[in-house]
Amino acid sequence: QVQLVESGGGLVQPGGSLRLSCAASGFTFSAYTMTWHRQAPGKERELVARITIAGSTTYADSVKGRFTISRDNAKSTMYLQMSSLKPEETAVYYCNWRVRNRSEWGQGTQVTVSS
Repeated sequence: QVQLVESGGGLVQPGGSLRLSCAASGFTFSAYTMTWHRQAPGKERELVARITIAGSTTYADSVKGRFTISRDNAKSTMYLQMSSLKPEETAVYYCNWRVRNRSEWGQGTQVTVSS
């Protein structure tokens, strides 16, 4: 029932920008904090950014000043604007919804930062 669908990934050169989207359905999107995570090959999944119901945002130290998380409640969509991308940020990026004993993930979207 709950669905999270990421999109917007692709190949980008170092220093370039991408905007990722997460389209949500099956729950009242506006009533929940949402998060972006990423997982690089051979590494654990890490939290990248969080946005609360009120729109307050937090970021991993490694992306502060370069990434911006936002949400459009009317469209039930969350975004991650990424700039000045680095090769080490090549990863699958996921959005997440968590409530009580449930944690739902999208299928992920691949971001490759390479020349």
